[in-house]
Formats: sequence, C-alpha cells, structure tokens
Amino acid sequence: MSLKTLPVLSLASDPAELSRDIGESFHTFGFAMVKDHGLDPALVQRAWDLTETFFALPDAEKRSYFIAGQGGARGYTPFKTEIAKGAKLHDLKEFWHVGRDLPADHPLAGASMPPNIWPERPEGFRETFEQLYAALDRVGATILSRIAVWLGLDAHWFDGPIADGNSVLRLLHYPPVPDAEEGAIRAGAHEDINLITLLLGAHEAGLQLLTKQGEWIDVAPPEGALVVNIGDMLQRLTNHALPSTTHRVRNPVGERAAHSRYSMPFFLHLRSDFRFETLPGCISADNPDRYPVSISADDYLQERLREIGLKK
Repeated sequence: MSLKTLPVLSLASDPAELSRDIGESFHTFGFAMVKDHGLDPALVQRAWDLTETFFALPDAEKRSYFIAGQGGARGYTPFKTEIAKGAKLHDLKEFWHVGRDLPADHPLAGASMPPNIWPERPEGFRETFEQLYAALDRVGATILSRIAVWLGLDAHWFDGPIADGNSVLRLLHYPPVPDAEEGAIRAGAHEDINLITLLLGAHEAGLQLLTKQGEWIDVAPPEGALVVNIGDMLQRLTNHALPSTTHRVRNPVGERAAHSRYSMPFFLHLRSDFRFETLPGCISADNPDRYPVSISADDYLQERLREIGLKK
C-alpha cells in the first residue's frame, strides 16, 4: 500500500476482502475512501443545493437558529466559534447540525441529545436532511461491521453500542478567505471526537491528513466517493490499534481564495450511555491498556466539546 495515496475501496466487494482492506487502510492512515455505498446521487445533490442556499441567508436569520449553551448540538453555530484543541485562532467556518430525534420519554433524550430544530427556509430542508442522515447512518453501520471483523469481533458487535447513538450530520460552510488573518485557517489541525466520520467530498480542495511520517498529504476523493476516518472514540476503544489521524482544511491560494467551500461530514457516535472498556484483543504486553479507567461516551464528548470551544 502506498504511503501517500489512499486506496478507494468498494462497499460492494466481498465482505472478508473489504474487512481486510479497510482495516489495513485505517491502520496505515486512519483514513479510507469508499465507493459503491448506495447513497442516492439525487438526494446528495439536493443536500448540496440546500446547504448552499441556507448559508446564503442573512446572518441575522441564521443566528436566530443558534442556541446558546447547547454546544452546537443542534441548529446553527456562527462563524469563528469552533477552535482546534491547542490552537490560538478560531476556525474560519460556520455550520449547522442535524442529530438523531428521540421520543421525549426516551432514556437518552436530554441535554446532549435535544430535539432537532429546523429553519423555515429553504423549502425541503428538513425532509432532505432527515433522509440523508438515515442513509449515512446505514452506511456507517456497514463500515463498522467490516471494522469489527478486522478486529476479530463478530460483525454485529457495534450494533448495540451505536443503537440510538448521538451521531451528528454537520453542514459546513467555509466562506471566501482573501483577507484571512495571518495564521487563521479554515479548519485547524485536529482529530475527530467520534467513532468514525463519513465525509461527502467538498466542491473545493483543502482537506489534508498528517501521515505517520509527519507529511501532510491531500485527500481528494473521486466523484461520488466518501472519505471515512477514525475518530478518538474508536482509537480509545482499540487501544490505538486504529489511529485517530490529525487532519486539517488548509486555506486556498490565488483565485480560489475568493470561493466558498462546503462539506458534509457525518460524525458517527456511540450511545451516550456506552462505557468505554478497551477491547481485550487490542491489549498485549507490547501494547498495555492505555485506558484502564472507564468513562461514558457522553462524559467523553462533553469534555472534548469544552476543549474545542463549543461548551464552557
């Protein structure tokens, strides 16, 4: 496997072959690219169109959907709110979160999984993103089943831990940056918090990952493919057998600096009440358990949200 080129894997390939290939790609890069995922191209295109239309609304209208104190869990988060852990300047982005709606009497419903809110316009926003959320949820579960097999687990091992999980679909807008403050970047170097992230490719370049050799390489999926990466929760669960890889979105240069960038990552999360216990198969004399103290997925999430400026 090339150390500078991510393989493009087919979700329609033989399950055993896919488990091997996706496990190797994740172990090497913390990233993979997948095609033949079954997402409806027409649905995806509607989602792109609605994302662009929403972020073109007046700032005051967008901010009317911002809920203070909620950590960006649902609705709108304004420009330059989020900051990468350890960074000095905020990211040059604004975003909208769609989460999982649970019945009011569900034991996991509450502060960390509040009801969705929906904008009055553009028309069709709710219907489109409810459908896309459900579709990405299914694809993510399929990928996790292949990861489970690579880890020596039953293919359905993750079914319970992600049932009613706190997953979030983020609609991202990076405005033009012709006059960006020195040192400011669209998305500073960071690792994701969740289990895995499924990313619908952006219309503008910029996504890069940091290899184990310390080199930044571009991540440019072919048309229709998804970028998938490991998050810190899966890194913790596997005792770093699967690494959460540092990545960033660099600023464009030249004429492209005058253009917006849009992307749609789906952050697949565990159930809020899931308790981390390192997988026994990932513990050895050479790799002792790094996390002997158990913590719930929600406690872990809240701690990380404070680190990136979304919660106080």
